[in-house]
Amino acid sequence: MSAKARFASYFRNPIFLRGFGYGGIFTATLSFYGFVFDNWRSQKKKEKDAEEQLKIAFEDGDKVTRGQSILKYGSPEMGNGVRYYSNFALVYDQQKRTPAWVAEQITANLLKGTANRKHSKFKPDPGVPEMFSAENSDYWKSGWSRGHMAPAGDNKYNQESMNESFYLSNVVPQNLDNNAGFWNRLEMYCRDLTKKYPSVHVLSGPLFMPKGEEDGKRYVKYQVIGQNGVAVPTHLFKVIVVEDKLGEPVAMATFIVPNEPINFDHKLTEYQVPMETLEGVVGMKIIPKLDRQIVGDLCEIEGCKLMDRTEFELYFIGRKLGSANTLHRLDKVWGELEEKKLQPDQYLKDLYNRKLVELGKTEEKTTQEGVR
Repeated sequence: MSAKARFASYFRNPIFLRGFGYGGIFTATLSFYGFVFDNWRSQKKKEKDAEEQLKIAFEDGDKVTRGQSILKYGSPEMGNGVRYYSNFALVYDQQKRTPAWVAEQITANLLKGTANRKHSKFKPDPGVPEMFSAENSDYWKSGWSRGHMAPAGDNKYNQESMNESFYLSNVVPQNLDNNAGFWNRLEMYCRDLTKKYPSVHVLSGPLFMPKGEEDGKRYVKYQVIGQNGVAVPTHLFKVIVVEDKLGEPVAMATFIVPNEPINFDHKLTEYQVPMETLEGVVGMKIIPKLDRQIVGDLCEIEGCKLMDRTEFELYFIGRKLGSANTLHRLDKVWGELEEKKLQPDQYLKDLYNRKLVELGKTEEKTTQEGVR
């Protein structure tokens, strides 16, 4: 047998093969236990390092490092990041299902536009998680109206901004008379300020204020409505800052208004409060970058006078005349003036005559087309 053949037969020898197999098993076993030991040693090192880091952070007073360790899995998400829309910004309160505050900047030009609230519908904000959102059904038969914080009247510039103002993230449960009356007049006052000031900043929102009870103690109590438990505010607040042509602040006023009917006998100045009073209620600084020492009191400068009853009723008759789409409806609205013993001003007279011609032509054209 040749040397090459003898060498090949050596590897086929059962004794060699058995030894080779045992050696492989031994080597693999040794490698496995080595791997396990290395992992164990690495794990122990990590445990020791982590324990040492906690100890150092705690003993050295490194609160940031300690805090990061405590919040290893993140801090609870309150949903209170600022949300930006076409014409306003807000912070949403996920627990109460209402905005915490809504900020606007209104100007004379931005108040003009073709947007129509008839094309907008109240609906949940698509940017708010469904589990934290209010629904229209929450307001249904609740006895509370859906009160805009950034009003539709401030969002006429385009239909997108108008539609966004109808998101329920911009809405609170509001007393119907308050919403349609005193608060509405306050919103109109803010818009009127743009006739004199180039820019008007407005911050609005709900408040939940304590009230004294018979036991002499004060409690914060508020109703919740609907399946989602939308919180009904006890009060509403509004902060107004007016600016000059250079964008510099000129004057400011802060108001806290009860969420209840307020008749025409009450003046806006009755509800003016120091900014510090509002900050004490909400527990945070309001417009912290404004130097309050350089701005005047808006109510001392402008008087903060809202429309009186006659002006208010004439205003809404004007809106009804403008939206009348038939001659019958137009005459019915005009008849309200006599019913309420109101004298129309020249603007209303011109509006009525213009609509009379416009609707007369429309109905005449419709009649002619019907004959054909």
